[in-house]
Amino acid sequence: MIDTHNIKANIPRLEWTEARRIVIKIGSALLVDCNNGKLKLAWLNSITDEILKLRAQHKDVVVVSSGSIALGRNLIGLPPGPLELDYSQAAAAVGQISLAHAYQDVFHQRGMVAAQILLTLDDTEERRRYLNARCTIEALLDRGVVPIVNENDTVATTEIRYGDNDRLSARVANIIGADCLVLLSDIDGLYTSPSYVGQSSCRIDEVREITPEIEAMAGCSGNTIARGGMVTKLEAAKIALAAGTHMVISSGRVLRPLKVLSEGGPCTWFIAQSDPVTTKKRWISGLLKHAGYIHIDKGAERALLEGRSLLPAGVKRIEGCFDRGDVVVIKSIAGVELGRGLIAYSNIDAKRILGKKSTEIVGILGYNGRSELIHRDDMALMRKSVK
Repeated sequence: MIDTHNIKANIPRLEWTEARRIVIKIGSALLVDCNNGKLKLAWLNSITDEILKLRAQHKDVVVVSSGSIALGRNLIGLPPGPLELDYSQAAAAVGQISLAHAYQDVFHQRGMVAAQILLTLDDTEERRRYLNARCTIEALLDRGVVPIVNENDTVATTEIRYGDNDRLSARVANIIGADCLVLLSDIDGLYTSPSYVGQSSCRIDEVREITPEIEAMAGCSGNTIARGGMVTKLEAAKIALAAGTHMVISSGRVLRPLKVLSEGGPCTWFIAQSDPVTTKKRWISGLLKHAGYIHIDKGAERALLEGRSLLPAGVKRIEGCFDRGDVVVIKSIAGVELGRGLIAYSNIDAKRILGKKSTEIVGILGYNGRSELIHRDDMALMRKSVK
């Protein structure tokens, strides 16, 4: 379904103002001058000021940044145009240092800390590595750090790489349960035909479903240093919407692009039909396979039905062989299935902290794990309230 009704200027969208967790993807063409291959420091300082304001509003922000290859190729004298994989990796190895230092400097100047996270396709697709990436990002956000994510181009092969940061940013948004994904680009949205081919074209202001008609509107990238294009942005939209995350394509070719977006400037919004937690719970409830059973007492059962997480203290018995992140069935003391969830510990560690207080976990296991055995956001119950 397509809504081409124009967004009124200076009226912020709720998808933006109510978002508590935001992923911002920055394209190479915005950060690196295609004429000289150097960093656009004025623009970088501009977007950093905006991230500082978002943090002051108690919003979590993760940045997915391109630019390492574009910076590196200039430093080692590679010619314009597509690069073979080995030269692309070499450019990334050089450019990533410059890019990381630039982010570190601009955030430090504003009293913030930035962290570098390099991911490959396997890091977001393999369950254990996915969980490790999520825990790392969550820990950084909990400490007020701004994670700067990029694909690890220096080690990713043709077979195991995203090849663009549009889809990577959507997977990062999925990993952390983001409310909104912002793709800052050299174009201000999705047009009915590629705007650079000279045809009459209109911008689509809102998309609620990625239909074949929408996909037909995508063209290829017209930029020599960017690897994405509208095709990969629509692929990102599919990933984001399926995970319950709203997505917006907005122009980054201005200083303070997030201010323009917040004031209802030109863009294309892709509207998810449910929030990230609801989507995740629906996925959990539909899983047919499980790795074990968690039997809980009446107090824990009541706490779950009141919307709380499952703590080790309320667990009476554990069955099965499972690892962190596996799906387990939650049962009452009478053996009635209450729901399913993603367990935060292996069966071995879970049995060691069974019936214990959360404050005792570090003393028993020797490391400070999660206080919840199953977090409420990782749980889908068959009953929704206390009788």
